[in-house]
Amino acid sequence: MSVIASVHSVLGEHSYPQAEITAAFANVVSPDGSFLKVIERIHEATGIQTRHLALPLAEYVGLESFGDANDAYIRVALDLAEAAVAGALDSAGLAASDVSMIMATSITGIAVPSIDARLVSRLGLPADVKRLPVFGLGCVAGAAGIARLHDYLVGHPDDVAVLVSVELCSLTIQRDDTSMANIVASGLFGDGAAAVVMVGERRAAQMGLTGPRVMASV
Repeated sequence: MSVIASVHSVLGEHSYPQAEITAAFANVVSPDGSFLKVIERIHEATGIQTRHLALPLAEYVGLESFGDANDAYIRVALDLAEAAVAGALDSAGLAASDVSMIMATSITGIAVPSIDARLVSRLGLPADVKRLPVFGLGCVAGAAGIARLHDYLVGHPDDVAVLVSVELCSLTIQRDDTSMANIVASGLFGDGAAAVVMVGERRAAQMGLTGPRVMASV
């Protein structure tokens, strides 16, 4: 058994009404304006009123390559991940020095060294902290990540483990791509990070934690 000690989420710093995002992203997806009405209709149909983004809205049109977008991803993802983990540890009443394992997951950018590796010095994690960077899980990353942390904590019941997930979907929008997938994605997702602190059974008893509890994994 393992116990979830805390959860903390952080949203992208820049918040805009959906209509403003639609106008800006339409210039990226369909610069000649030929798909403007389609983009407006699909974005409006989402029912979303406000989204939080990684960058100021005016900067997206200047992301001319994957490298540009990925450089922005590394910069912002690291800041959001740091804030999410720090907030979760604070809520749990734990320090960065208490962490024995950290797992980081994302599908919206690539970082080498990985986000979890960069967080070691940013947060002051132990030099011997166990790290697990994971790529490609998408929407199942939260559940799968909790399962893997649980597996670790079953064998290390005195330990503290952290999962951090960061997704900056706005940075994955493809220029000059009027496919339905790109148009829908440009109107649907926001940017942010979330962290979960979990502890092993003996650590939970020591801290007086009562739940939520993870009983098993698949």
